[in-house]
Amino acid sequence: MSVRVRFAPSPTGFLHIGGLRTALYNYLFAKHHGGECILRIEDTDQTRFVEGAEDNIVEICRWAGMEFDESPEKGGAFGPYRQSDRTELYRKYANQLLESGNAYRAFDTSEELDAMRERQKNAGIAAKYDRTVMRSEYTLGPEETQRLLDSGADYCIRLKVPVSGDIRFNDIVRGEVIVNARDVDDQILLKSDGFPTYHLANVVDDHLMEITHVIRGEEWLPSTPKHVLLYQAFSWDMPRFAHLPLLLNPDKSKMSKRFGDVFAKSFREKGFFPDALINFVALLGWNPTSDREIFSMQELIDAFSLEKVNKAGAVFDTKKLEWMNAQYLRSTEPLHLIPALQIILKEHSIEVTDERAAKILKLLRERITFLNEVPTFGAYMFSDSYEIDEEYKAKHWNAETAGVINAVLPLLKELNAFDHITINDAVGAYSKEHGIASKLIIHPLRMMLTGKQVGAGLYETMEVLGKDACIQRIERFLQTQG
Repeated sequence: MSVRVRFAPSPTGFLHIGGLRTALYNYLFAKHHGGECILRIEDTDQTRFVEGAEDNIVEICRWAGMEFDESPEKGGAFGPYRQSDRTELYRKYANQLLESGNAYRAFDTSEELDAMRERQKNAGIAAKYDRTVMRSEYTLGPEETQRLLDSGADYCIRLKVPVSGDIRFNDIVRGEVIVNARDVDDQILLKSDGFPTYHLANVVDDHLMEITHVIRGEEWLPSTPKHVLLYQAFSWDMPRFAHLPLLLNPDKSKMSKRFGDVFAKSFREKGFFPDALINFVALLGWNPTSDREIFSMQELIDAFSLEKVNKAGAVFDTKKLEWMNAQYLRSTEPLHLIPALQIILKEHSIEVTDERAAKILKLLRERITFLNEVPTFGAYMFSDSYEIDEEYKAKHWNAETAGVINAVLPLLKELNAFDHITINDAVGAYSKEHGIASKLIIHPLRMMLTGKQVGAGLYETMEVLGKDACIQRIERFLQTQG
């Protein structure tokens, strides 16, 4: 049987970075094995539905380079792919569990359930539904149960968990997992409104959609024994399970908004490259080798293995992600980034040719992390109106440096070629001939031409600015100094 996996988010909010990793690991695993990765929207909890969440999930995954083989958008042989369109199926299988004795009806009100939990809390025991004392078929008996059904009373359908014995399953990441049945709750499978809970719907769908591997977050590990019982109750073959480690804040707590952004769209809005974000996220809990960290999507696919996923949580290090983004910025051919850069420049009312934009990007990319920093960090490349760092000026401008620059200016004017090598050679020769420290030339020139003490190589900057712009800026500055 070929590999079939699913990414099955709930549209209860925008895609979390942890959800992006789950989608990615499913995608990498499927493509590594030549299988299919499908998108299924688990929207049975209508009370928590967030408008636009499904579109956000699809859009971010597509931006990140993941196209699903089957989805609500694309369709497929195993649809529909929204659980809200499959409710009749879940009712059918819930009734099948009732008939086989693996599930039962419970008629408790929310007040009765609250009172049960309060009693258990006061007794110091874990909250767990007790079918032997609550208003279930077992305490009501067949006649009262039928009377309630005939009167249209609300009820839910619960899983009948064995009172003893072990529930076992093998997890690709965790190894063998053993849970005592007495620690598992009689989970609601079908709510009183006729909608299924996650537990019933995902097991039914995974079976009907022929899912071979369930790859999901560690938070679902405690629910898996219930799913195992459902597979056994239906006499269905189980998929292989793989529960991914938690993503952690720098202090090793579970990743949360307290430490910054957690939604994938925020990273897109900040200007991270999709390739860099995917590369970084892929290595949160898995790494194919210790001697490199930069991988293309195809290299990730080729190397991916669930057996190498770590059990321990992975720290989300934003500084590391920024470093990785900078690596992509510096290694990508500038011309490939020009369409995106031109959009950014237009947002700042800057118009330059693609050729000039590429030269500026090549000049600045060693000093920036994001493409969207070009018009701000390199403002002096696009306009003669730029601020001068007064502290930098005070440190490197005085009567002595004024005399040096006035003497160097004619030398620059006489240069026939204005590339960085020619400028370097000419200024270097002048500095040596007159016994002048190079810093007395370089710092004043940088201050006059860029206004900043941090930037790309001065002579490379002068080459891209061009001879006319450099001479005009130097002369204008000298005139303002009287």
